[in-house]
Amino acid sequence: MLRERNAAASWQSPVIVLVGPQMGENVGAAARAMLNCGLTELRLVSPRDGWPNERAQAMATGASRDVIERAQVFESTAAAVADLHRVYATTARRRDMLKPAIGPRDLASEIKDGAAEGLRSGVLFGPERAGLDNDDVALASQIVHIPLNAGYSSLNLAQAVLLVAYAWFEAECGASAPREQASVTPPATLAQLVNLFEHLEQELDASGFLRVAEKRGIMVRNLRSILHRAELREHEVRALHGVVSSLSGRRKDGRLVRQPAYTAGAVGEDGEPDET
Repeated sequence: MLRERNAAASWQSPVIVLVGPQMGENVGAAARAMLNCGLTELRLVSPRDGWPNERAQAMATGASRDVIERAQVFESTAAAVADLHRVYATTARRRDMLKPAIGPRDLASEIKDGAAEGLRSGVLFGPERAGLDNDDVALASQIVHIPLNAGYSSLNLAQAVLLVAYAWFEAECGASAPREQASVTPPATLAQLVNLFEHLEQELDASGFLRVAEKRGIMVRNLRSILHRAELREHEVRALHGVVSSLSGRRKDGRLVRQPAYTAGAVGEDGEPDET
């Protein structure tokens, strides 16, 4: 299923081109970063340790089948990008040639816009030790600049691939933080909240916590405000009734030392209604 979906979208997803990668482990880690973000087309230019590479396959783990085993190998960078319409070069070094720089998010937008016009794009990443040379950069229309701490901006190969790939994934899929799963129980009604307030206040009166008459009003209002802001649900209200009952002195046999006058059904130790 994944292979079919990737094949259908491969024309619009960027190609990742690793030029002269030195270690199979780094290629494998880059492949994992790619698949994390839905990219599968990997091209290698003269990998130092040859290809196929067992260390790359081992490091890639789940990305081995969809990325590593499908990777294409080329003898030159020019050959690797010959069928592409737009090429971008990732580099942090100052160069004599004048090329515009673009950030990962803007890069992703350009690639996406180009894909809508039927244009294929690729992103070049250089060897771990020195990065892309000037001849490789000359093949690109723009430089990809990843803004980082100026005092330490060094990235390993997989990190650089992940940053660019994630920017693409974010633009393509609208990636965002997952929403919290909605509760299966309904929110508490005002009557249920008032019942909880009165139960809590009764026990606080009994314990002497609200013994200062002139302060009682504002303390009660503050406690009610706290519970209101919590936006409690029905099961949470039941649980808090159980907590208040327990703190007020429940015996080991389940009976209360002081039976509260609140009108909610009896609750068990877990806050759920007793069946008896």
